[in-house]
Amino acid sequence: MQPIFDYSAVNEILLTNGRKESAIIAILQDVQERYRYLPREVFPYLSRELGVSEAKIFSVATFYENFSLEAKGRFVIRVCDGTACHVRKSIPILERLRKELGLSESKKTTDDLGFTVETVSCLGACGLAPVITVNDQVHPAMTPEKASELVAALREELALERAEEHAEANV
Repeated sequence: MQPIFDYSAVNEILLTNGRKESAIIAILQDVQERYRYLPREVFPYLSRELGVSEAKIFSVATFYENFSLEAKGRFVIRVCDGTACHVRKSIPILERLRKELGLSESKKTTDDLGFTVETVSCLGACGLAPVITVNDQVHPAMTPEKASELVAALREELALERAEEHAEANV
């Protein structure tokens, strides 16, 4: 049996943005910021709350590339594979990240939702190539070795966050 979805955060988002059709994009952005993706449960709920068809809301969500219908990890790592990054060896960086995290071209997110690795066509930082971002923070002049060090540091940060969450839950 699936757990019941808690709509309290969505209700706060609706309160902030207003329950009007013109706010669909802002609402979806806030929902994605909260959950790191657009959960399927929000579409029928938003449809009822906004008085807009579910198909229209879904079409907005799928039209814009920034929206994701799949759960993403706490750390979203984007590897640039634009021309400047590609010629400066971005693919070995991508391969190292996937290997370290047990991911592949088809499996982009770790099972524990710690990490997501994606490729992008360009990050707009060609002079810093090869470049990756972690949650939109730019990491220039990347190498496979630096990528391994970064993953280790992020794993430590993730472990600390989870330990703090666990401690708070047991208070």
